[in-house]
Amino acid sequence: MEIILKQSVPNLGEPDELVKVKPGYFRNYLLPKGLATLATESSKKVLAEGIRQKAHKQGKLIKEAQQIADSLKDVVLQIDAKVGENGKIFGSVSNIQVAEALKKKGYDIDRKLITLPEDHIKMIGTYIAEIALNKEVKFQLHFEVVGE
Repeated sequence: MEIILKQSVPNLGEPDELVKVKPGYFRNYLLPKGLATLATESSKKVLAEGIRQKAHKQGKLIKEAQQIADSLKDVVLQIDAKVGENGKIFGSVSNIQVAEALKKKGYDIDRKLITLPEDHIKMIGTYIAEIALNKEVKFQLHFEVVGE
């Protein structure tokens, strides 16, 4: 029996996937929990159209993310921090400060997309942050922590 999954089911498949299962499994488990629907001819056509539209949207998002990554490739951020003896920072620099510095340059990137080499940077110097704009579009951003 062919079905279309509505949600991810372990050891079976992901949403919008067409799979074959035994009728009892569908009738007694998947259907009552709302995890799947029966794959009729019309539902297969709707699924194909939905997948096509989703791929088109995903392609546009990847293209936009790649344009942002290309424009940020040559940007070097400077983050000011209060420094004590031996170049040690009072407090620390986190992805929040990197996101704020990017915002000052005109790029609105969510802090949750920024991954630092360490959780909190506590020394002045040059560092590399990884920014994941999309599953497929990731790039490295160089930034420098300087003392005020």
